[in-house]
Amino acid sequence: MASLRDIKGKINSTKKTRKITKAMQMVSAAKLNRAQMQATAYHSYTDKLREVVGNIASANKGSLRHPMLQTRPVKKTGYLILTAERGLAGAYNNNVIKRVNQMIKERHKSSDEYTVIVIGRMGFNHFRHRDVTIAAEKLGLPDQPSFDDVKEIAKLAVGMFEDQEIDELFMIYNHFKSAISQEVRDVKLLPLADVETSSETATYEYEPDAEEVLETLLPLYAEGLIYGALLDAKAAEHAARMTAMQSSTDNATELIDKYTLQYNRARQAAITQEISEIVGGASALQ
Repeated sequence: MASLRDIKGKINSTKKTRKITKAMQMVSAAKLNRAQMQATAYHSYTDKLREVVGNIASANKGSLRHPMLQTRPVKKTGYLILTAERGLAGAYNNNVIKRVNQMIKERHKSSDEYTVIVIGRMGFNHFRHRDVTIAAEKLGLPDQPSFDDVKEIAKLAVGMFEDQEIDELFMIYNHFKSAISQEVRDVKLLPLADVETSSETATYEYEPDAEEVLETLLPLYAEGLIYGALLDAKAAEHAARMTAMQSSTDNATELIDKYTLQYNRARQAAITQEISEIVGGASALQ
């Protein structure tokens, strides 16, 4: 049996750990609130841009030849992977990495058939140690990223498709469902096959023509989708970390209760032994 000093040390160290996890839980809860507000506010922009692009594409269906709208034979696939900068978020990063590895295994026979673009240090650290070609990476993003933080890598990903370096682009990330639930999504970002399905009836006047308008709008739309997914993923990350830290705090509380019970029993046994020794000594003197 452990000594009273050892058990007391375990109790104190576990209490310190609980203070840290509790603080991290509260910080993540505050960040989650801000991330939700940022993601919700950005939805209005992407919804309006989708409406405009969809109406122009639908009104000119059959006459548009923009490369971002054209499906072509797939020789190489790109995967845009959104992960966190650090761990301590439960299965948040592992779920995304697992989905990417599964897609690669099911869809490709050679590493020449795909490449990855990674946002987040956890994903980058995973894939750089494996036989995976990393076309680009973006590390060190803040907890509340702005569009400028990802503009360069989003433009690079879209440019790779336009330049036919890749023939399709998938985006894999964690979607925020609730504070206790996240869902891994793999979305086919390019080609933009769904923009012509808009049912809106609004009419827009534009010049000089639809092709030139979409030449500007489609890259902005695709880059906006990437940024919107990043905001969604950030909200999911903060929620996952908050839940993980809450679970750690609860586990620490259970350990403290367990160690306290052990300490009390050991202390009671020590006291009982001392009393027995005193009684035994007194009896011997008689």
